[in-house]
Amino acid sequence: MRLAALLLLALGALAFWALTMPWRLSDSEIASTAAADPARGARLFWAGGCVSCHAASTARGEARLKLGGGDGLKTPFGTFVAPNISPDKTGGIGNWTLTDFANAMQKGVSPDGRHYYPAFPYASYSHMKAADIADLFAYLKTLPAVTSKAPENELSFPYNIRRGVGLWKLAFLDVSTPIAALPADASPAARAGQYLVEGPGHCGECHTPRTLNGMGGLDKTRWLTGAPSAEGEGKVPALDPAHLSWSASEIADYLKTGFTPEYDSVGGGMVAVQRNMAELSDEDLAAIGAYLKALPK
Repeated sequence: MRLAALLLLALGALAFWALTMPWRLSDSEIASTAAADPARGARLFWAGGCVSCHAASTARGEARLKLGGGDGLKTPFGTFVAPNISPDKTGGIGNWTLTDFANAMQKGVSPDGRHYYPAFPYASYSHMKAADIADLFAYLKTLPAVTSKAPENELSFPYNIRRGVGLWKLAFLDVSTPIAALPADASPAARAGQYLVEGPGHCGECHTPRTLNGMGGLDKTRWLTGAPSAEGEGKVPALDPAHLSWSASEIADYLKTGFTPEYDSVGGGMVAVQRNMAELSDEDLAAIGAYLKALPK
């Protein structure tokens, strides 16, 4: 009996190890660095909200481009701390290749082969185009180097077993694109906005409920219908047409100015998001508004 139990335990451990193995992108899924354009990458940078997590919350002006690691995100699972992604070769990602960066962004795998926790929204970034990943990487390399290392995450058992994230990926890392089914006659602007919202903008990470009592991935059957705050206080509002009455132009104006149609101002965690979105072109903001209004009710 003891031998059989030990054998079952060993088989279970081997199965866990195999199922949780980090998977990387193939060479064909990674763009060429030769065509990468930092100017195009700046657009992805602001759409992706890199500043919101990787810079200090008190940073203003040019200091927002110092991505030495952000404030801790306190959740029921523990505190997640965004790392230094500046081009510094010691504290940041200055020694990374495009392959390293693409695998982090789209597979949630570090250069040394470890899983990243999905507090880093690679489940959304997995929907980005390979060329856009290359452009974003090129832009990050133009930013100021920050030498300091960010603190480590503070997670309790069992969430500190990083290998277990592989099981989460098996269940929830769905790279099918697009997420929402737009009407056949949806405008080109709406489809452009779909890419920005579902991919780099990762709006669903906060505005969509999660499965398994908040422990799983996004419940895409309730896409953008609002969700509890990740930090446990308050609720993130819904963005779908059944709940948000603003017009497409009012949505765009809100993202640009920070003022609602009722002349209220942006608040809470959305302050940093709006500040990033305001850096996008009027065309991109209009596309986001068009997409949100084109979603099925």
